[in-house]
Amino acid sequence: MSATPRFSLVIPAYNEERYLPRLLDSVEIAARSYTHGAAAAEVIVADNASTDRTAEIARQRGCVVVPVAKRSIAASRNAGGQAARGAIVGFIDADMQIHPGTFDAIERALQSDRIVGGATGITLERWSLGLALTFAALMPVVWVTSFDSGVVFCRRSDFEASGGYDERLRVAEDVDFLLSLRRLGKKQGRRLTRLRHVKAIASTRKFDEHGDWHYLTTIPHLALGLLLRRPSSLQAIERYWYEPRR
Repeated sequence: MSATPRFSLVIPAYNEERYLPRLLDSVEIAARSYTHGAAAAEVIVADNASTDRTAEIARQRGCVVVPVAKRSIAASRNAGGQAARGAIVGFIDADMQIHPGTFDAIERALQSDRIVGGATGITLERWSLGLALTFAALMPVVWVTSFDSGVVFCRRSDFEASGGYDERLRVAEDVDFLLSLRRLGKKQGRRLTRLRHVKAIASTRKFDEHGDWHYLTTIPHLALGLLLRRPSSLQAIERYWYEPRR
C-alpha cells in the first residue's frame, strides 16, 4: 500500500464472502494499469457487521478494513469515505466488478475543473427480456438526471463538503448523495458526468432471488409505500435490502 494513495475505492460490504473476491480480482487488474501505479489505489472495505469471512478475505487481499457496527448502507459508505486517504474517492457495491480502465478514466474526468463527480454506469452479468425491459425503463431517468450507478466518484474534498451519505435514509442513499454532489457543483459551475466507456458489471442476484420482472412489479409498490410511510412497505424494504439470503 502506498503511504500516500491517489485513489481510494470504498466497498460497503455485508456478508460478501461470495462476491467480494471477484470484485477484488477486477480491482487488481484495473490498479495494475493505473497511470499512477497499483500502489496509488487503496481499497477500503467497510465491513457492515458481517458474520461470514468478508473481513478476513479483505485483509488477506491487502484491503483496509473499516468495521461498521450500524447496519446501514449509508453509514458504511460514510465510514469508508472518512477513512479514505486518496485525493479521489470512489464507491462500488461488493457484488459488482469494475472495468480495467476505471481508475484512469476517473482520473481524466476529474482533471477538468468543470466536473464535480459522477458514475461509470453499469451493465449486467446476464440478460433476459425482463432484465432488458427493466434496464430500458430506468435509463430515461439516468439520461435526464445523470444519476448513474457503478463506481460513483468525486474528489475527497467534495465528498466532505457535500456531507457524504445521509444516514437517515435506509434506501436510495446513493441517489441522494449524487443530488447533494450536483447541488455542490452547481454553485461552482461544475456538473456530474457519466463514464459509459468503463461500465461496471453488476450482479443480478436480486433478480435471481426475486425474479427477472420484479423491479417492474414489486419495486413500484415498495416505492409508493415508502413515500406514504406504510408500515408493511417499510418492513418489506428492510427485508429486501437488509435481510438478503446469503
